[in-house]
Formats: sequence, C-alpha cells, structure tokens
Amino acid sequence: MLSEFLLAEMNRLGTQDALPLHRQLYEALRRAMLDGKLGAGERLPSSRDLAEDLSLSRNTVVAAINQLSVEGYLASRVGSGTYVNDNVPRAVPSRGARSGGQPATLQAGRLSTRGIALSSTFCATELEVQPFTPGMVDFSAFPVALWQRLQNKHWRMTYPDMLDYNTSGGYAPLRRAVADYLRVFRSVHLEADQVVITSGTQQSLELCARLLADHGDTVWVEDPAYWGAVKAFMATGLAIHPVPVDEQGISPSAGDSARPPRLIYVTPSHQYPTGAVMTLPRRHQLLATARAHDAWVLEDDYDSEYRFSGPPISSLEGLDTDGRVLYMGTFSKVLYPGLKLGYLVVPKTLVDAFKQAHYDLNRPGQMPVQAALAEFIEMGHFASALRRARQSYAERRQCLLEALKPVLTPGGPFISGAEQGLHLCLRLPGPIDDQALAQRIAQQGLTVRPLSAYCLQRSDLKGLVIGYGYAPLADIARCGPVLAQAVRQALKAPEPEATHRSGH
Repeated sequence: MLSEFLLAEMNRLGTQDALPLHRQLYEALRRAMLDGKLGAGERLPSSRDLAEDLSLSRNTVVAAINQLSVEGYLASRVGSGTYVNDNVPRAVPSRGARSGGQPATLQAGRLSTRGIALSSTFCATELEVQPFTPGMVDFSAFPVALWQRLQNKHWRMTYPDMLDYNTSGGYAPLRRAVADYLRVFRSVHLEADQVVITSGTQQSLELCARLLADHGDTVWVEDPAYWGAVKAFMATGLAIHPVPVDEQGISPSAGDSARPPRLIYVTPSHQYPTGAVMTLPRRHQLLATARAHDAWVLEDDYDSEYRFSGPPISSLEGLDTDGRVLYMGTFSKVLYPGLKLGYLVVPKTLVDAFKQAHYDLNRPGQMPVQAALAEFIEMGHFASALRRARQSYAERRQCLLEALKPVLTPGGPFISGAEQGLHLCLRLPGPIDDQALAQRIAQQGLTVRPLSAYCLQRSDLKGLVIGYGYAPLADIARCGPVLAQAVRQALKAPEPEATHRSGH
C-alpha cells in the first residue's frame, strides 16, 4: 500500500538524514512517483486521509503537497483533487535491462525535472487578458510617434560600437538617468556605475541567483509569492523556502532560520500579490536578519511609480549600511511591456563581476533603443508619461473601489494593497473557494486570479487579485458591479474549503 511505502521511506529518511517531517513526506512522495508507485494521472489521497494514515498533522501533509505542486510533480484539478502530473519522469532501468522483450531506451526529447516544473507551474500565459487581469498595463496612451522619432534619430546616428554587444552594463546616459531618478524618488544611494541595464526583472533575478548563490542554496521568498521570481529561482536550481507575509510584509520566524538563506527576495513597497507595504521597523528587522545569516537581499520595486496615498517609505537599499541589498526595477509599467528593459543596482563591490557575467551570459545589446530611452527620460517625456498614467490609474482604482464597496462588511471581505500599484487584493472569508469563484467570474468574460494560487505552503489565504491597469475606465464602470455581484453570491452560499490545492 502507498501509506506503508511512505512510512518506510520516511523512517529511512528520518534515521539517515534527520530531515523535518514535511521534508521526509515530500521526499517519500517524490520517490513514490519516480518509482511508479503513484502513476501518471493517479489521484493523490486527500490530505486528511494521508495525515490520518501516516499519523501526521494536516499542516505537515499540506506543506509537502504544496511544495510538490510548486515543482510540477502534482497538478490540481478544480473540484476534483490533486493528481500526479502526466509528465513526471519515471526511474529508468539500466541500458542492458529489457522489458517485454524490447530494449529499454530513454525517452527522446524528455524534459528535465526542472523543465517539467518550469513548463507546468504558474503559467501566466494560460490566462486570457481581459478586464481585471492583474499584472497588465494600458499602453494605449504611450506616445508611439514620439518614440519612433527618437528611435529613428538614434538609428541614423548609430556608429559601429552601438551595433555591438555591450560590456559596460548598458548605455552610459541611460544608467545616469536611472541613477538620478532613483536618488530623487526612491532614496536609493548609488552612483551611475552601479546600474546594470537588463532585459527586465526576470533577467535581473537570474543574474543575482547565478552570481550570488550556488546550486541547492536556499532562497527565502514571500508566501504568497510572485510567480516570476519563483520560476527564476527554480530555473537556477535554488531551494525555495516560503516565508509567510502579514500586513507588515515578510515575517520570518525562528523556524525559518533553521533554513538559513543565501538570498532573500522581497517586494517591500507593494507586496505581490497581497499589496502589503513593509513597515519601517520590519525593514530594519529584515536587514538585521540578512546580516545575521550573511544573506543578500533582492529588492524588487516593480510598481513604486504608482503610489496614491502618503509618502513612500525609504527603500531597503536606502536603509542598507552593509552593501547587501540589490535593487531592481523595470520600465514596462510606465512605458510598454515589449520594451523589455529594466535595471539592477548592485553594491559597488559587485559591479565588475556583474558587468562581466552579464556580458558573458546574456550578450547584452539594444544600444540604439537604450539611447532613445535615455533621451526620452532626459527630455522629460518619461515624467510626463508617468503623470498621465498615474492620474488615469488613480481614476480606475477609485472606480473599482466604489464598485466593490457593497461587498465590504465587518468580519467579511476587505481590501488590501490599494494604496499603490496597479492591482488590489479582495480578501475573502475562509469558507469561500477563491479558485472556484475566479472560474465563475471567468465565465462572465472577466479575469481575476485567486489569491490561494500564489501560495506556496500556506492554506489560510483566500481572495481575488484584481488588476485595474489594463481595463479602460468605462470597462471598470461596467464590469465592476458584475464582479461585485459574483462575490455577493459566493458570500450567500459559502462553499466547502477548496480541495484542489491541499488534496482534501
């Protein structure tokens, strides 16, 4: 029986490696799948049944199952349960072994375990872009004609060096413009030489992971987490350790310190997806924790341009006195996503290493585009575009808040993360299945994301992550009441707790 195999494997792991219980169960389940004791497409027993059969707490079981889901071994089916992924590789017999009279051969073109995980988990491309899709921006107001003129100008002026790869970390005037902007608006202490121009946040994260951590090192990530960061760390072979987020930001405990980090990834100005703003005391605490573990802090400031109330809190980089914070941002939220330009601010001691590695790994270029962007910023067009966008998004945000107001009740749904950014989070009472609710909303032509889908280990968060950046104001005014009505109906008829993430 499965339970007998799992108990035997856990006993071996506990004796041999002294692993914690949730890790023992994770390894035992993984072995069961690789050995074929849990076949492709086979339904996993519920977390309640597993906890009872194995004499474990349900939280231990849920933590193991969620980690396997993150890594692509398990797949959830709404309302049905959790199943073994069809693509999970099986243990392969030796080359000389035979089965059914046929030579045993490796599957041609089979993905690696890491490849399976990357291709089967947190797939944002599967989500149709519709009103309320989070993470999307409205670039219809972008001054395309002006941008084309600037690009054409710099293409006409291009000399041979501008057509080659770049070894200096990016176009110098663009690096200076970024440095000037960050010093004034985000209290980042830097010199232009510390700025490395990348193709966006994903590349910045992968650079940090490759240069600052070894394969198998632990990275702390917020739980719930930004999918793109999780995938970047998966792709670079790091061990992901989720740390819960509360209303003050990431909140590590003594138990988390048992998994000392090499990297700590955070979104402190507007946690993605809950929208929590990390308080100043919590920022100092996080820096102290990083110092105690000799860890690097990766600060992703992805949407700080859009703050609608109160002054921003100083960046972690601005508070850092040890030179252990790497700060990253992007231009895509103000200009347009396809621009694919971002920036990474590295400590002075790392500048040369990052520039060299960036060149060796990525062969950066696009100098004429970078030159056009530098002039776009220097001439004040970036600031103008930002002012227009901020006003437009503020109106859309207010319209969405008004539409959701009728469902906000004491002890019921509430909103978090509306003070900044291009999305907010409608937090729901525990009994509501947020994934089923998101699917019902999708049937009405609207796209929201369930908060629980961003959770790595937690099973206590339910909500809807709602974007207002992509939808025009008229669409929000029209569709907001539809969204609110769907939530009201769910509140009137609460459903049993979701079964598709935790297996129960």
